[in-house]
Parts: sequence; C-alpha cells; structure tokens
Amino acid sequence: MPAASTTPAPAAVSLGAGVVKRATRLADGRELIYFDDPGTALGADRRVDARTLDPRPATATMRRDVLTGDWVSVAAARQNRAFLPPAELDPLAPQTPTNPSEIPSRYDVAVFENKSPSFGPALATAHGDAPAAVDAPLGLDDLDAPGLGRTRTSVGRCEVVCFSPEHAGSFGTQSRVRARTVIEAWADRVAALSALPGIEQVFPFENRGEAIGVTLPHPHGQIYAYPYVTPRTQGLLRSIEREGEDLFARILEFERASERVILAGEHWTAFVPFAARWPLEVHLMPHRHVADLAETSAAERDELAPLYLRLLRGVDALYDSPTPYIAAWHQAPVNVGRSSVRLHLQLTSPRRAADKLKFLAGSEAAMGAWIGDIPPEAAAARLREAVASIPEVTE
Repeated sequence: MPAASTTPAPAAVSLGAGVVKRATRLADGRELIYFDDPGTALGADRRVDARTLDPRPATATMRRDVLTGDWVSVAAARQNRAFLPPAELDPLAPQTPTNPSEIPSRYDVAVFENKSPSFGPALATAHGDAPAAVDAPLGLDDLDAPGLGRTRTSVGRCEVVCFSPEHAGSFGTQSRVRARTVIEAWADRVAALSALPGIEQVFPFENRGEAIGVTLPHPHGQIYAYPYVTPRTQGLLRSIEREGEDLFARILEFERASERVILAGEHWTAFVPFAARWPLEVHLMPHRHVADLAETSAAERDELAPLYLRLLRGVDALYDSPTPYIAAWHQAPVNVGRSSVRLHLQLTSPRRAADKLKFLAGSEAAMGAWIGDIPPEAAAARLREAVASIPEVTE
C-alpha cells in the first residue's frame, strides 16, 4: 500500500447537535462521508485513499418470484466479502501501512458505499457518478406486472455505517455523544438516499453477533436503499388499509397501557409487542408521527441517544455474554404511506436462553406460521428488570 498523503480538508457541513459532515471519495470513486463528533479531537484534513483498486462490480440483477411477487437480487460479487478477519486486517478500521482498509483516515463516524453491494451503484437514471440502469426505469407499476422469467437491474445503493474506529463493539457500546453522532448520520443519509432516482424505501439496520451471520466484529450498521417497497412493508400497508390510518397511534396507546413497557421517555417508548414472534423482541416508537429518521426533531434525537443505549445495554445484561440481534429501523416508503406508516425500531433476537437459540424450523420458515416460545409479558418482565439495572446514560 503506498504511503498515504493528506488532502486539504473536505468541505465541512454543519448538522444538528454540533456534528460536522465531510464528504470525499475512495480510490474507486465510491463516496465516503465522515461525521465528526461535536468537539472532536480530529483535525479537519483527511488522508487520500492511495490504494489501487479493481473496478466496482457490475450492478446485480433482480429476478421476480412469480409465486410471491417478491424480487430477489442475485448479487454474486458478495461472495468475496470479508469473513471474520483478524484485528490487524479489519477493513473498517482506519488505514495503516499494513492494513489497506476502506477508510483512509482516523474518524469518529464514517459512512461509505459498500464495495460489494446488493443494490447499485446503478440508479433508475444517472445521478452523479452512478450510471443509469441498463433496462427500462423501474416503477411500482412495472415491478408489479405479471409474467414468468422477469428480471430487472438491482438499482439502488448500499452503505456501511461505522460507529467507531475500534475493532470490536456495537451501537450499545458507544458513548452518548457518539450515539448522537450516529443518529445524526442516519438522518442525513436517509434524506440523501430517499432523494436518489428510483429509490422507493430506505432501511437502516444493525446486525450484531455471529449467530445472526455477522462477518465483521467491527461496530457498524448498514443502510439499504431499495428500488421497491419491501414485502414486509407491503404487508404493513395492507394492515393499515384494514385497520385504519391511525393504526400506529392506537398501537402506542394500547402498548403504553400494558405491562409490556420496558422504557419510556418524553418522546419515545420501548415495549415488547403484544404478539411478539421472537424470544427477545422489542419495539421502540416515537410518540408523535414521523415517517422516517430524517423527520425526527432535535429533541427526539437527543433523547433517543441515551434511551436507545440503555435499552441495548439492558439486552446485554440478560446474560453473561453479548446477545445477538437485528436492530431494524422500519420507515415509511419514499412515495407512499407517509402519513400512516410511523418510524419505529424492531429489535429481535433468536436467543431464548443463555445457551439456546430459536431456529426457524418448518412452520416458521416454510409457512410463515410463527409459534412463540416465551409469553411476551414474561419476556417484558425480564427485560424491564435488566434495563432497570443499567444506570442512566450520561456520557
């Protein structure tokens, strides 16, 4: 790896909570964005990515499952992604002379385009460095059309969100200040990705633990920008049509009156849902209607940082070892359901005991017919006790 040189500071953009955003490019043209903590000890300059990289892989192709109507992205380039590398070869750590990683400079929070994405870099129309899709522009009517053997280019974008330069950890191991920086980065990226041509839904998430399939222990999450409304959200939209536009307001009122509440603040409430599927399942919902993270207020983001940290640390207090989970931020689609689909987190874990996991067997995996192992009220009582053992997050 050639010796890194320093480039003049990328243009700084001030965001909320004192966070500063600096956008630059990696050696193969992918976008890299630094989000600096308020009062960061880092300088303004950033190193140039001096690596010699292969061209980016071609955009994957989607195939339509005619039995379900779902689109399946076939992204063969993902077979080459890193798998549990040693700390000295961490691809998400800052570059060193012996570690030609993805991020040239020391950072607080960094977001970059995935090297082996499931969607993109092509978009429905050309945008900046992203080319146009090779077939007709995608639209919801086109995606829903019938027919066997239908394919489309997997337009979109996939980004990696590094919560810290440290090799190991998760969102829950970050400081209150760092968590607030990540939340600001999420909101910024949700707005930017939602504005890209051909994007119908944006999904920030964190996978944690090898049991979930995580291949990098580095504290990070991802953001997917899809060219369609995902099957899970399509089902939600059908439920809203059946139950009414105020469904989320009524769910929040119902759950806040129950014994399943785990943690509540002025702006957010965390609860185990009435019909929880997983042994450990918690939903975190804002008290007012917002469609996505970009629509949250400064006060909501300020409270979310310590409240979410306390929730995650409570999850880890259940057992003597960290709990694997998927933390999924469900948001309204870009072009439909904005007034009815409310932003909310769904945190799920297959861990049903200290040394036992719930595996999706015949009924769940094949038929989608779930059988719960633990009554939601019992799960809520254990988790509420664990969260109560965690002190207020002040730093």
